Amino acid sequence: MNKNIFGDRLITCSKDPLTGYFRNGCCDTDDTDLGMHTVCIIATNNFLKFSKQVGNDLSTPLPEFGFDWVKSGDGWCLCALRWKEAFENNCAPMVVLEATNEKTLDVIRIEDLIAHAYRV
Repeated sequence: MNKNIFGDRLITCSKDPLTGYFRNGCCDTDDTDLGMHTVCIIATNNFLKFSKQVGNDLSTPLPEFGFDWVKSGDGWCLCALRWKEAFENNCAPMVVLEATNEKTLDVIRIEDLIAHAYRV
């Protein structure tokens, strides 16, 4: 069972849009997830624009791949290195800490995640 950054049970990130490497709504991961889709974000227009500019367009539908799109306010399991890149460029979206996989801590400092915590 995957755990969050606090070592507790990983909670659901989003069912609408359905997210996660396994498309189960959670930021679960395993060794086949080379992109490490482990950071549960709340998308913003600023982040979506940045992500598109650096080659990861999340805001354009790709129905042939079963992908609608991500819009501002949506939860999404983002690749840890993409979040870190956005952070380094002052475009990091907020993070749902309880839904962010502990594997994220292999590449991102917990302090940086906490500083971007999404509060409901």
